[in-house]
Amino acid sequence: MGAGGRMSSPKKNGEQKNTLQRVPHTKPPFTLSQIKKAIPPHCFQRSLIRSFSYVVYDLSLAFLFYYIATSYFQILPYPLSYFAWPIYWAFQGCILTGVWVIAHECGHHAFSDYQWLDDTVGLILHSALMVPYFSWKISHRRHHSNTGSLDRDEVFVPKPKSKMKWYSKYLNNPPGRALTLLVTLTLGWPLYLAFNVSGRPYDRFACHYDPYGPIYSDRERLQIFISDTGIFATTFVLYRVAIAKGLAWLVCVYGMPLLVVNGFLVTITYLQHTHPALPHYDSSEWDWLRGALSTMDRDYGVLNKVFHNITDTHVAHHLFSTMPHYHAMEATKAIKPILGEYYQFDGTPIYKAMWREAKQCIYVEPDEGASNKGVFWYQNKL
Repeated sequence: MGAGGRMSSPKKNGEQKNTLQRVPHTKPPFTLSQIKKAIPPHCFQRSLIRSFSYVVYDLSLAFLFYYIATSYFQILPYPLSYFAWPIYWAFQGCILTGVWVIAHECGHHAFSDYQWLDDTVGLILHSALMVPYFSWKISHRRHHSNTGSLDRDEVFVPKPKSKMKWYSKYLNNPPGRALTLLVTLTLGWPLYLAFNVSGRPYDRFACHYDPYGPIYSDRERLQIFISDTGIFATTFVLYRVAIAKGLAWLVCVYGMPLLVVNGFLVTITYLQHTHPALPHYDSSEWDWLRGALSTMDRDYGVLNKVFHNITDTHVAHHLFSTMPHYHAMEATKAIKPILGEYYQFDGTPIYKAMWREAKQCIYVEPDEGASNKGVFWYQNKL
């Protein structure tokens, strides 16, 4: 399944390949239209019934887990309830991550043929998960338009060594990396939304909740107000639930699963765009196709299906973001022969990959002595 950049890919003799191969960074010998021609035409067709079936399926499982937790955990003998709740948080968090992905599909107009319906479904689902739908949709669209660009990409934009914070060298050790990962997985998503942490630098304060912030243009401001209204409505509902049921109940039933969702969201996005084999480009070298190919498919095991394959079909998603997720696996298989070494897949277990990337992907610099100074690679020594 793929070529360059792979880790732990089996050899013919059954041994494991443990070396990293850099992604080709020169202009590809194929075009986007050639890639598209390799994909069966039906893969680009959106089915309203099929898309809604995933919403119904995910929400049914979420309600089932909620019903079991609220109906039966209280009658479990001590100390079984202390073990049951973390299991609920994990399962519910995984299912709600799938719901998050469906709302993400709506933001890409991959849910149905009707933009107004996609936005309605996306607004409801994302607001329920405390995501400002239109705000994120706009910045995420720009991420897709500028993937791999050091100047214009919107999220997980790596820094050159000269712009690293003074305290970075003190975190470049196992305890520091563990602390960094903990903060990133728990607070990374809300910090990005509220303060643009890890996002593209702007000349003034940037916030996804600010309709007049630098992220948005004048014609987009009304949509930001609508997103904020969705967040306020959800917050009010949660406030009323906390008054009726108690804050501890709300945290156990909703808060902790949401924390799992946020953690998975950051993990998925981070690992899709952070890898020792992936290049980044400055304005002298960047073009859309090379940027779109500078992303990594990953293997989350059974969670690939739970997350609607956003994890292991991300290369295809960046090439054709309006394609429904239920066609993405077929499309990925179809484009691999065309992409060849330009297709990237890493089968390293996720927990190992997180630690390795945190250790090896600290900042980006061009290779020493290289004639092409517009291509930047991750470095690991401060």
